[in-house]
Amino acid sequence: MTGYYDIILGLIPLAMAGITATLFVVGFELTTAIPMASVVTVGLIGHAMFVRAPVDPVPNETSARSAQSDPVQTAD
Repeated sequence: MTGYYDIILGLIPLAMAGITATLFVVGFELTTAIPMASVVTVGLIGHAMFVRAPVDPVPNETSARSAQSDPVQTAD
């Protein structure tokens, strides 16, 4: 199953190469097209890191209560 981060990892090189090639064909110099394309790829990376940040799943309240109410067994 393809997830959000798999799509982002695929889009990074595609955006970099595709936007650079498109800008170069349109008439921009390569030294201008590459930085302009990198702005888009940095945006993709920033979105993946900060907007949809990977987080650990939060345990639900029911499992937290059951873990606290279990009796503790000792070696005595």
